[in-house]
Amino acid sequence: MTCAKTPDIKVTILGSGTCVPSLERSACAVLLETGGLRLLLDAGPGTMRRLLENGTRIFEVTHLLLSHFHPDHSAELVPFLFANKYPDGSLRQSPLTLGGGKGFRRFFNALKGAYGNWIDLGSGMRPLMEWDSPAGDACRFGPVALATAPMAHNPESLAYRITGPGGGSVVYSGDTDLTDHLVRLARDADLLICEAALPDAHKVAGHLTPSEAGSIAAKAGVHRLMLTHFYPECDRADIAAECRRTYPGPLTLAHDLLTVAVCGRG
Repeated sequence: MTCAKTPDIKVTILGSGTCVPSLERSACAVLLETGGLRLLLDAGPGTMRRLLENGTRIFEVTHLLLSHFHPDHSAELVPFLFANKYPDGSLRQSPLTLGGGKGFRRFFNALKGAYGNWIDLGSGMRPLMEWDSPAGDACRFGPVALATAPMAHNPESLAYRITGPGGGSVVYSGDTDLTDHLVRLARDADLLICEAALPDAHKVAGHLTPSEAGSIAAKAGVHRLMLTHFYPECDRADIAAECRRTYPGPLTLAHDLLTVAVCGRG
């Protein structure tokens, strides 16, 4: 995916794996750069190392948004905040925005109960954002628009749609089973980054298979589909072929440090 000019949204996959340790795949994390912002979606183990390998300092991340609270999506939140206090918090270029789904404030306060001021950035962190509307929520971060939709995984699970100042759009599913909420959120998106945790023959509740992810993408009319969140079983199956049973459009299989450009619509 290339743009004739500066891309509206630059997408970097920091983690395409799961809770299963892997040298090739860190746990879930995606970096979106748009409108002068750097939005980190999920922060599974290995995220900060991948940020460094991508040439991005942790202090440059402006937003950290969790799709849900499972450790393979959130476990590096505490180390990330702790590292942002080095040496005295002065290296952070702008206040950090943290957000998540239903119960996020309670989740964060429980972490703070364990770690205290070691994860408190003071003026370096904006008030926590929590989205819990059954119909989804919407807000703006300057020139960047964000929309959410509840997913079929955990009570707090969200998918995010990020629209850049040029109109380019990226949807990140987080973890989910089949749900029309994702179809609606991803309608006409330039890129859908969708979990396909296990091959079709290994379907488990709360997760999508490649053909299910393809079906969602086809119904939503997305311009490009990227599959991610691969358990080791995916390495022993032709997940692209499985996805092709339901989705004929442009398809990418995520790997760590893969970067793609999403163009504006102007």
